[in-house]
Amino acid sequence: MNTVPEIANRLASLCNELKFVEAYTELFADDAVSIDPNNKNEPITGLHNLIEYEKQFLAKVEIHSINVSEAIFAGSYFSLVFSMNFTVKGVGDKQVEEICVYKVENGKVVSQQFFIG
Repeated sequence: MNTVPEIANRLASLCNELKFVEAYTELFADDAVSIDPNNKNEPITGLHNLIEYEKQFLAKVEIHSINVSEAIFAGSYFSLVFSMNFTVKGVGDKQVEEICVYKVENGKVVSQQFFIG
């Protein structure tokens, strides 16, 4: 699985199955970077750090539903729309829609950025 469409489809499939950590492990480069507004848009660098950040998020939420769109492509980039309904423990329910933009190099995702609507 090396092409941008293959990676995009695999990522969407894993996320729809709530297999977020598996998606990182399988599809992301060791030096991948993530920019997330929930982290004040401060870059998170390195696969290990991305996985730890994801595990922390998953530990404080209960996801009720998720829908990941078909990908849109532009060269080495692709974009997915995530629609998620979840409960943040101790806070309450949230409905989130976000556009996620990914860059692929050498068969791995090297960057991701989230834009929350």
